[in-house]
Amino acid sequence: MGNPLGAAGGGRRGGEGRPEYGGARRFIRALPPLVIVGGVVFDLATPPAYTASPLFSAAPLIAAPFFSTLTTLLTGIGAVLASVGLHLYNGTADEIPALTETLTVVTVSVLALLINRVVRRSGERLASARVIAETAQKAVLPTPAERIGGLQCAARYEAAQADAFIGGDLFAVQDTPHGVRLVVGDVRGKGMDAVEAVAVVIGAFREAAEQERTLEGVAQRLERALAREGTRRHGLDAFEGFTTAVLAEVPRTDGSGAFGGFVRVVNRGHPPPLMLHADGRLETLEPGEAALPLGMGDLAAWPDRAEARPFPPGATLLFYTDGLSEARNAQGVFYDPAARLSGRIFPGPEELLDALVDDVRLHTGGGSTDDMALLALSRPAAGQPERRRTMPVVPPGGPGHRG
Repeated sequence: MGNPLGAAGGGRRGGEGRPEYGGARRFIRALPPLVIVGGVVFDLATPPAYTASPLFSAAPLIAAPFFSTLTTLLTGIGAVLASVGLHLYNGTADEIPALTETLTVVTVSVLALLINRVVRRSGERLASARVIAETAQKAVLPTPAERIGGLQCAARYEAAQADAFIGGDLFAVQDTPHGVRLVVGDVRGKGMDAVEAVAVVIGAFREAAEQERTLEGVAQRLERALAREGTRRHGLDAFEGFTTAVLAEVPRTDGSGAFGGFVRVVNRGHPPPLMLHADGRLETLEPGEAALPLGMGDLAAWPDRAEARPFPPGATLLFYTDGLSEARNAQGVFYDPAARLSGRIFPGPEELLDALVDDVRLHTGGGSTDDMALLALSRPAAGQPERRRTMPVVPPGGPGHRG
């Protein structure tokens, strides 16, 4: 684990902001002029029978996919001028091979400009697709507010595939008349079918969280919504579609809006949430009775039972999908969030998720094979300062630590 990220420091970094790509970008920027200069040196240092025409032709082709149209044009002009100038210097400008070589460089430069235009248009379409995907994600999985019903909240969706924004993982949190309610889940499968199922679950949860008096009632509403969705599907998904999910509720005790110091949890075949206490202790909220995922009611039926667990001031609840607990390193070792987070203290849920995402990325070497959804909910303690003493996810000197 190479990043001893203090919980208060650092955050998510996109691919363009990663320092490991800085050297590659600088090399690519310098490559076209270096190729031209290398061609000039090669031509001057070798007998006339040897030509640097392939290097002059390569320079604009290298620039085409990485630079603007103007830069590609200037590179092509530079390559042509270098070719013509060398033939003038060598006194071979009026010979047929020299004219052929210069024409070749001009032709390749024109082709490079055409390639540049195609690449730029494709890039614009890809950028438009990304905007659409981001908009769809925000519509289906809107980022929750930092404070919901007096609780601090943070969420992350980390796609395993580059440039993918949304898949089968889901989360939602809502302040309701019954308290703060949330759901975190993972739909079986990938692609648009999974996205459609996510939309069904989120939509059903938004409505049921407001209307249902109990958390068990919310779970049953989700079950019925997925059953209706299953009847509209065809083929294998009509029989095997399901969603693992954990639902939670932090109720209020009276009209003042104060929380009662406990959380109710209904777990339908999902990884158990973690309770991070203010003193660094960690508790895994294992369900007392195993239950099938949502959408599998035809196989077995039993009443959901919400389990109440203490939720003391200063504690943070962490909900996650199996993209976290099943992330593997190069040796095939699964990431263990309970072991990694035990004894750590974070100033808030945002810092917790920042540290966790970086730690998983380091564990896997950036090669996760599954999407990962994270949701953290903190109950502030009375008089709690804005910042608390923090510890890194990777303790100094611990396994995998790098200075």
